[in-house]
Amino acid sequence: MAICPECETDLDLDEEEIDEGEIVSCPECGSDFEVVTKHPLELNPVDELDEDEDDEDVDEEDEDSDY
Repeated sequence: MAICPECETDLDLDEEEIDEGEIVSCPECGSDFEVVTKHPLELNPVDELDEDEDDEDVDEEDEDSDY
């Protein structure tokens, strides 16, 4: 049984139905986690900064382009 590392809510995940690398969300706090290993089940928080950095790169490219 998996417990949310953020709010300690039972995530009710079936270890047989999830895959390593899959993203799961906590229904209580909304945090996203990546499944690192299945046996034992290990979850790592998804780094939202990487997504923000990708968005910033796109914004910078738009500023550099001539219309």
